[in-house]
Amino acid sequence: MKKEKLPNQLTMVRIFMIPIFVILFYIPEGKVFHGILSHGHFSVVWIIAAVVFAIASFTDWLDGYLARKWNVVSNFGKFADPLADKMLNMVAFVVLVAVGIVPIWAVSIIVCRELAVTGLRLLLVEQGGVVMAAAMPGKIKTATQMTSVIFLFLGDPFYIGTILFYICVFFTIYSGYDYFAKNMQVFKNVD
Repeated sequence: MKKEKLPNQLTMVRIFMIPIFVILFYIPEGKVFHGILSHGHFSVVWIIAAVVFAIASFTDWLDGYLARKWNVVSNFGKFADPLADKMLNMVAFVVLVAVGIVPIWAVSIIVCRELAVTGLRLLLVEQGGVVMAAAMPGKIKTATQMTSVIFLFLGDPFYIGTILFYICVFFTIYSGYDYFAKNMQVFKNVD
């Protein structure tokens, strides 16, 4: 395996882990695990889902780190890496809304912000080839998103997942505002 291809392969692994993550929630736990460790939403399946999500989240960091370290940043990586990140997190939040762990209003804010910032990035590229790099508030948003999901799937000991989730919502709003405030010029040329 050539090292130039490894970051993109890690991104693809993350994308392929998303259906595995989702399928876990359709396993009839009573038949598979006989209710072992089952308490509310906290169960063996949820622990496995948390592990799958954690591994997928780690590949998000690792593929970016390796691409920068080896200077093998590619157009595919620029496209697929943030897409895989958004897909993974949004699927996790949809599952958490479906089982009543996080409120739909907060996840709606997160989804709308992700769509808006993605649109902004597309406009910036179209108008000048500028790729908008993630700023620190966006990185904090992503880190708290991923960490909160893991804790929420593990039964949210000491409400760590809940606290991180609402920190994530705050940084979702703040980073979205920050991206738009710094790039308003993109709308001056749009009819």
